[in-house]
Amino acid sequence: MAAPDLIATDKLETPTLMAGSARLALLDAVILYGTFALLMFGPLAFGAVEFWAVFSLQLGTVTLLLLWAARQAMSPELDLVGNPLFAPMLVFGAVIEAQLVLGTSAYRYSAMVGAALYLCYGGLAFLTAQSLRRTSQVKLLACLLSGYGAAVALFALVQSLSSQGRLYWIREAEAGGAIYGPYVNRNHYAGLMEMLFPIALAVLLSDQTHRKWKPAFACAAVLMAGTIFLSGSRGGMLAFAAQMAFLALLFGMQKNRRAALITGCLLSAIVLVMLWVGGQQLVTRVLSIHSEARTELDGGLRLTVDRDSLRMFAKRPVLGWGLHSFGEIYPRFRSFSTSKTIDQAHNDYLQLLVETGIVGFAAGMWLIGLVFRHATAKLKNWARDVNGTVALASLLGCIGILVHAFFDFNLQIPANAAFFYVLCTIAASHTSFGAHRKNRHVSSRR
Repeated sequence: MAAPDLIATDKLETPTLMAGSARLALLDAVILYGTFALLMFGPLAFGAVEFWAVFSLQLGTVTLLLLWAARQAMSPELDLVGNPLFAPMLVFGAVIEAQLVLGTSAYRYSAMVGAALYLCYGGLAFLTAQSLRRTSQVKLLACLLSGYGAAVALFALVQSLSSQGRLYWIREAEAGGAIYGPYVNRNHYAGLMEMLFPIALAVLLSDQTHRKWKPAFACAAVLMAGTIFLSGSRGGMLAFAAQMAFLALLFGMQKNRRAALITGCLLSAIVLVMLWVGGQQLVTRVLSIHSEARTELDGGLRLTVDRDSLRMFAKRPVLGWGLHSFGEIYPRFRSFSTSKTIDQAHNDYLQLLVETGIVGFAAGMWLIGLVFRHATAKLKNWARDVNGTVALASLLGCIGILVHAFFDFNLQIPANAAFFYVLCTIAASHTSFGAHRKNRHVSSRR
């Protein structure tokens, strides 16, 4: 009589197990797409620079982390995915903690605000590493982010032609600024596009993308890249040039003439769009890059701030003045008189050095080095391998921001910083997208 009972119990347990797996899969989807929904919310909320937007970003991150913890509690075993970037992130977090515990931060409140933001970025990067695992997820996110970027670019273009300097045609910037899209500062809009347009470009160049979808991704890439120039951001233009130079180097090393030809056609389309919409004003702005660089080398404002920043670093070289404290400390070291408020260094590398010292700066450089090391290792067959395509898209976005960081402060804007850290995490990840599909093909042949 025992055997029939056991068989009946097994039949009852199977639907229960299936229901449990379905709940876990649903939670995984909520965590993944909730993470990217937060990332897409940030730029629309003026770059998430205002208190309400920062609070929303942090609250959303905490909620998703609690959901992830609940998902782990429901699972029969701990499902944790590592990432090479977790080590430098933890070291940098230890630097921030040391500043707070040892009292080396010049303004404790600013350091705590910066620490909360950093925990938010780390949480989003962690959630991405845990939940982004499947090829189907990658493909859907590529479509979503390409469509999102194209929509934001189109909105920015229309707004620039009709809004007369108002955000969303309604709100005026309180402290002024070169408004473009949802950002008060056109340089930060360009920073967002530097991270988004490579996604559409990489999908376009991939051999795995169906021909019927390529025109859509081409249009998205042209629109996003074109508005980098139309925004008038000179730093964005230089960052775009660096991204194209990296692509040219990659195509040359791999002798990928097809990808080079497609990229050349794409660049031609971008130039035509720029000249059609931007006209003489855009040409003047592009040509001013040379004169602006000469002015800075002759003692311009940004170079002067850089020199002052080095004097700040020399006073506290080990742990720095404290995260998020540059704006409060800089007036003590300012070597010129001005009516302008200078609360950022306009050079993310120098600001990192000033605020966290050589220890925090070394952790940041360690993170960047790991991103390049692990991403470039996956580029050998990037056009035919999903992992390589993902690495190329992420790495190109990181290159854009890292070049732009020499001239501006995109990494002090929460929306852009969050996107950057997530891209770094994806670029350096060990996840093998498409591996399950390859194994299935091998099994079917056997």
